Amino acid sequence: MQRLGKSIESLAASYSAYGLVNHSGGDSLPSRDSVADILQGLDELVFPGFRENGGLDHNNLMLITAERVHHLARELVREVERSLAFAARRDQEGVSPCGNAGCHAAAELIVDDFFDELPGIRAALAMDMKAAFRGDPAAKSIEEVIVSYPGFEAITVHRLAHFFWIRGVPLISRMMSEIVHGRTGIDIHPGAEIGESFFIDHGTGVVIGETTIIGKNVKLYQGVTLGALSVKKEEGNHKRHPTIEDDVTIYSNATILGGETVIGRGCTIGGNVWLTEPVPPNTTVYTKTGELLIKTRGP
Repeated sequence: MQRLGKSIESLAASYSAYGLVNHSGGDSLPSRDSVADILQGLDELVFPGFRENGGLDHNNLMLITAERVHHLARELVREVERSLAFAARRDQEGVSPCGNAGCHAAAELIVDDFFDELPGIRAALAMDMKAAFRGDPAAKSIEEVIVSYPGFEAITVHRLAHFFWIRGVPLISRMMSEIVHGRTGIDIHPGAEIGESFFIDHGTGVVIGETTIIGKNVKLYQGVTLGALSVKKEEGNHKRHPTIEDDVTIYSNATILGGETVIGRGCTIGGNVWLTEPVPPNTTVYTKTGELLIKTRGP
């Protein structure tokens, strides 16, 4: 214990030398714990009665909803304001995302817009839930999908996080996606555009990159990667990830890479397939004894 004083001095010196301090003496970044609590509250708001230990009194549903919305709005405004302030510090030479009214006013506007959008997000999730129930013979009820399916949990958080991503709120959307990634093993970047009736079956190891575009009625199995051919930093603002059109099924451990790779409508991509080029609509791609086979059906 005699060396602790010297260790403390060295540790403090490293703060100056390497940074990596959460703005000591300045504004704080969004809190991961707070964002996790907000996600839990939003989950209860989106699926009332499914997450509580006891049942939900239907007669008091309006009052309970009002209390939850006001509480979550206050929490969200604080974290969004922190996030916008971070962006303003980061982009000091650019245009501040806060505008002339300041970060608090901008955060309030974004949070108001978020709660306006929440019924529409619930409508999209209802279609995702039906797709999961319809697409998995093992599902015995829609309630089973809501309370136990990791793929449904992942798409729920994604649809919430995507709102903040498209509104240009840094950090919070990524924090949300990584929180659910840790819980489910499913990694969906909040920038990915995902259409209605989306279903991830099993889900472990699924990766969906930032610039991925996914159409309607798409089904993925475990281990699917929708990724980039290149990870060069200078290509960060380009479309790096594939486009998956409507009514596509992609089986386990398939890897589809590249921003120019388009999987046409109605395709089926078999397990363990590796693709880096477009596939025309109504095509089945699979491997057989190490050979890649492509069969296109009629319209």
